[in-house]
Amino acid sequence: MPARILVAEDDVKQAELIRRYLEREGHLTVVVHDGRAAIDEARRRSPDLLVLDVMMPKVDGLDVCRVLRADGGDNAGVPIIMLTARSTEDDLLLGLDLGADDYLTKPYNPRELVARVRTVLRRTRSRGEGEVYRVGALEIDPTRHEVRLTGELVEVTPAEFKILACLAASPGRAFSRQQLLEHAFGFDHYVFDRTIDVHVMNLRKKFGGSTYLKTVYGVGYKLTDKVVSDAS
Repeated sequence: MPARILVAEDDVKQAELIRRYLEREGHLTVVVHDGRAAIDEARRRSPDLLVLDVMMPKVDGLDVCRVLRADGGDNAGVPIIMLTARSTEDDLLLGLDLGADDYLTKPYNPRELVARVRTVLRRTRSRGEGEVYRVGALEIDPTRHEVRLTGELVEVTPAEFKILACLAASPGRAFSRQQLLEHAFGFDHYVFDRTIDVHVMNLRKKFGGSTYLKTVYGVGYKLTDKVVSDAS
């Protein structure tokens, strides 16, 4: 299904190349060349997906992501593919924490970007809009982008939300760390394995030490309808 895609890329030639490839796929593509224009355009009309260069003038891509997530509404959950010339683990983890759905390191093949766009759109469109996942006293609402425990709202990061939504869609199923990365984010970089543990640790702290998030030793994690301690 065609999508409305906002491309924010300060390299004019690269942006035009991306536009041509996306339009061949049938997508309506809007191009801007700085972060301020990306925020304005997204607020004017929320895109179905945002292709976002990290290094841009006026407002960089990471701050664009922060602003749009903080805006709430449709932009709080808009899928984002980040483009960057920086490939350190810290840079990638920061993008993940801010809610990036995928990450491409420059230089890249435009066909690979189109394939990532296709995958991210398919994944986000199949999340079950309107469905609220309930596991024990834990509720995850993908439409509202909210998590509640015993009816109380729990503030979570976009990355933490994606992990919970992935687990809640298949309660009782054990996911490996790599599976969580692929299902929740679409990332296949080995450097991300350890970040799942960090997010789980933070979630357990936010849940007050007792949670439905269970460690499956030698495998990964699952959601169970029985409360377990944060060491389990």
